[in-house]
Amino acid sequence: MTVDAFRTKPSRLKRPSISPLRYPGGKASLYTRLRALLRYNGLTSGTYVEPYAGGAGAALGLLVTGQVKEVAINDLDPAIFAFWKSLIDSPSDFSQLIREARLSVDEWQKQRDAYLNAPRDDYLRLGFATFYLNRTNRSGVLNGGPIGGMDQTGNYKIDARFNKDGLTERVRLIGMYGKRISVHNMDGIALINQYADSPNTLIYADPPYFEKAGSLYLNSFTSGDHEALAACLNGLNDRRWLLTYDNVPQVAQLYGERRSEEFSLNYSAHRVMKAKEIMVYSDALVTDEERLL
Repeated sequence: MTVDAFRTKPSRLKRPSISPLRYPGGKASLYTRLRALLRYNGLTSGTYVEPYAGGAGAALGLLVTGQVKEVAINDLDPAIFAFWKSLIDSPSDFSQLIREARLSVDEWQKQRDAYLNAPRDDYLRLGFATFYLNRTNRSGVLNGGPIGGMDQTGNYKIDARFNKDGLTERVRLIGMYGKRISVHNMDGIALINQYADSPNTLIYADPPYFEKAGSLYLNSFTSGDHEALAACLNGLNDRRWLLTYDNVPQVAQLYGERRSEEFSLNYSAHRVMKAKEIMVYSDALVTDEERLL
């Protein structure tokens, strides 16, 4: 079934922008649909789990607006994990680093060196360097170059996406909910299995996609990784989970027995474009109000 943004209407609740990270194709825009699924399934006082969190825009939006009681965010990449851990554990220190940040190519080079070489367990240093590059690189891609170029002759400069007041406010808000956010650095399948039997839990898997994964994700998947995830989720079909992927034939091959629908999503990596993606549902997940009758 083809839908346009899951039949959302302008009159519905506007999605909140909470995450400090910029992610091409980030799923914060699915807030309205996820909010509805939580309500259809009686999970509004439960736990929301993202095994491949990245920017965690949807998770934070759902938590801050009271749609769920707790969220679990996970990322296998040590740099993204360090960002989330340092932000949750030390929001005041993180905010201070934002306020004191110099926005220049020289500073960008220092932060890039920290991103590449800082000890993986120096969470604040590595986490802030990851954040700095995300906010100052083109489209937020960590392996890209700074906005405006190394010579800063572009139409936009390195500080174009680094509003210190707005970013410190997001950090402050997330810090208020820190005790209700658990942060993990593990394989996504392991996290799914950890939470699969937990009551009142919705798992939303948004793994690296089949196409363009190398440019949009820090950890791309092999074909074996995609197959392993499918085996895991298909084996948990009596649990409540959903999955999003790019609209490619492999998804139908891996999840052909599950319900799915197409949706549109705006990407901003290098140029604005609208992509068709697929959402897959477990059989246990109620997807519309009619099924409640």
